[in-house]
Amino acid sequence: MVPLRLYRHLIPQLAAAARSPSAPKVAAACCAPRPISPPPALAMAAYGTGACADRRLLFRQLFEKESSTYTYLLADVGDPEKPAVLIDPVDRTVDRDLNLIKELGLKLIYAMNTHVHADHVTGTGLIKTKLPGAKSVISKASGAKADHSVEHGDKIYFGKLFLEVRATPGHTAGCMTYVTGDSDGQPSPRMAFTGDALIIRACGRTDFQGGSSDQLYQSVHSQIFTLPKDTLLYPAHDYKGFTVTTVEEEVTYNARLSKDKETFKTIMENLNLSYPKMIDVAVPANMVCGFQDPPSKV
Repeated sequence: MVPLRLYRHLIPQLAAAARSPSAPKVAAACCAPRPISPPPALAMAAYGTGACADRRLLFRQLFEKESSTYTYLLADVGDPEKPAVLIDPVDRTVDRDLNLIKELGLKLIYAMNTHVHADHVTGTGLIKTKLPGAKSVISKASGAKADHSVEHGDKIYFGKLFLEVRATPGHTAGCMTYVTGDSDGQPSPRMAFTGDALIIRACGRTDFQGGSSDQLYQSVHSQIFTLPKDTLLYPAHDYKGFTVTTVEEEVTYNARLSKDKETFKTIMENLNLSYPKMIDVAVPANMVCGFQDPPSKV
C-alpha cells in the first residue's frame, strides 16, 4: 500500500477527503500500486522447439569487430554432454569463444565454416590445437582442408538437433548455408546461417573466388527464399548494426536480391568494390584450416 503522506504531498484534496469521517470509502484496489511485470528473461538463453516441450537449443551470436564477422554457437542442452557447434569462428576471438564454451559446460564437436573467407583467418585450426576432439567442417566444393567435407543435403548432428547443409554458391564457388531441421523437436521458427550468400538487405560480392552473380541469385532464391517466411536469417557479417532478419523481410526489402535477375546482375557488376585487404593472407590460410594444424606427436 502506498503511504498516505505521499498523496498529501501530491494531491492535498485527496488527503483532506481521506481524513474526513463522512467521506465515502474508496475501494482499496483504486489506491493500490500497479502490478510490476517481472523483468524479461535473458534474450536467447535457450530456444524453443517445435513439437517438443523442452528447450533444447542454446544459441549465442558473437561478434568480431575488425572484420565485422558473426560467429554462432549452438548446443543441444537437452543432451547430457551438451554437444555444440561453432559456425564461422575467427582466429582473433578463439580464446573468447572457448572460454564461453567452457563456462556454459558445453562440448564442442564441430567448428564449421560457411565458406573460405577472404576478410579474416578462420579460427577452426587454432580451435583444434586447443580442443583436439573438435573437428573442422567446410564444403567439399571449396577445395579447402577440413576433417569433414560436406555436400548439399548432408545433415550435421549435435545431440538430437541437426543442421541441414544447403549449397548456396555465388559469392564463392563453395558457399554453404546451414539450416536448422524441420522435424519434430527442432527449433521453431527455423534458423539459417547464410554466410556471405545473403547479408541483411544485401549480399556478398561476386567478383572473386569463383563468384558468379547469376549463380548467387539462383542460390538464394532456390535455397533460402524458399524457406518458411518466418525463418530467421543470420549472416556471417554486418556493417550497419543489424543482427538478424527473416526470409519475408529479405524477399521484400533486400536492395539487391528482391530485384529481378538481370537488375541484380547489373547491380553486382557496378559495385566497384576495393580489393579485400586481407585476401592474400586469409584465403591461403583458410584453404588449410587457418594455418593451424595439431602438432605432430613425437
